[in-house]
Amino acid sequence: MPNRFLPVRPPESGRTARGREAQAKGRGDLLFLGAVILLAAYGVVCVYSASSYNAKTQYGDEFYFFRKQLLGFVLGLAAMVAAALPDYRKFKKFGLPAVLVSLLLLALVFVPGVGKSNYGATRWIGFGSFTIQPSELAKYGFVLFAAGYFAKDPARMRTFRGILPVLGMGLAVCALVIAEPNMSVTMLIAAVTVGMIFLSGASWKSLFAIAVPALIAVPALIFAEPYRLKRLSAFLDPWASPKDEGYQLIQSLYALANGNLFGTGLFRSRQKYRFLPFSESDFILSVIAEETGFFGVLLLFALIGLIVWRGFRIASECDDFYGYMLVSGIMLAFAVQASLNALVVSGCIPPTGLPLPLVSAGNTSLIVTMAAMGAVYGVSRHNGRAFPHKM
Repeated sequence: MPNRFLPVRPPESGRTARGREAQAKGRGDLLFLGAVILLAAYGVVCVYSASSYNAKTQYGDEFYFFRKQLLGFVLGLAAMVAAALPDYRKFKKFGLPAVLVSLLLLALVFVPGVGKSNYGATRWIGFGSFTIQPSELAKYGFVLFAAGYFAKDPARMRTFRGILPVLGMGLAVCALVIAEPNMSVTMLIAAVTVGMIFLSGASWKSLFAIAVPALIAVPALIFAEPYRLKRLSAFLDPWASPKDEGYQLIQSLYALANGNLFGTGLFRSRQKYRFLPFSESDFILSVIAEETGFFGVLLLFALIGLIVWRGFRIASECDDFYGYMLVSGIMLAFAVQASLNALVVSGCIPPTGLPLPLVSAGNTSLIVTMAAMGAVYGVSRHNGRAFPHKM
């Protein structure tokens, strides 16, 4: 019943209503977009701060890593635009090709002359000075495949047989990644696989049948390789081997302690002077914590939390099941990776080679992650509902 004390708004014409809807759909979630770009831009600054001394010592150029990260940021922006502009439903047909290409690239890592080794692991393929890390492509290639498979017939997720193709593809990706070896990314892809199966509406029986073997596999993989046992031992007591396996974690803890509440100031880290290995990549959060302190890290993770919240909100507002699963898979990968990196740096779990997404040095990770975030923003642009910008 209309309120007689309020003026009655005249109904809009069809053309005006459609125009407003198109305008709302075209904007998308600008808060999500701005937060992603801000985090990636902040990462460029952090990479310069964390790498300037190492770059000058190794390459005679303190801007060496900074220029590479800046190039990755620019290419990442272009990738975001390319992923955001098309209607996301067109990505459905690329799911199977994407995961098959990912498997091919992961296999090429083991081809002599193509695969590139570093620090005892073969995780890259390269031609001359150009290198890419296939595992960064594989996690989002798998998300594309799983989202398309789930959307084609959501009802089949109610049976274990219906889950098998996604589970099998996830295991295939994990098998190639663990062979590099790269247990951290293996655990990430496994978590995304289980998470997407859960979000697809699978039964608790199916989830239990998947979770139990997965939990058994983790200790089995640790005991299968001596270096993983050493890392576990160093995690339990890093001071037992302060110059060997425990060295990196100890130096990270020193950086965290030195940062205190407000930090030493931007560009004024001490641990980056070759005390902390991988200060510009896997352990960049330690340098950030040292320079900006507890409150700086709190603000950083508030920004990451904002991205995760808005991303899952985009998924919940989506008009169709494919968009929901696509966005959920991308945000799961981003959230789990950021969480694992923070837990490693703070000594809560054993050290793993997993970068902080959008922040750590590494062009493959930066460009691919920004492209994935562009796809998420594209879903918000093409949603049927007008996307509000309220907090």
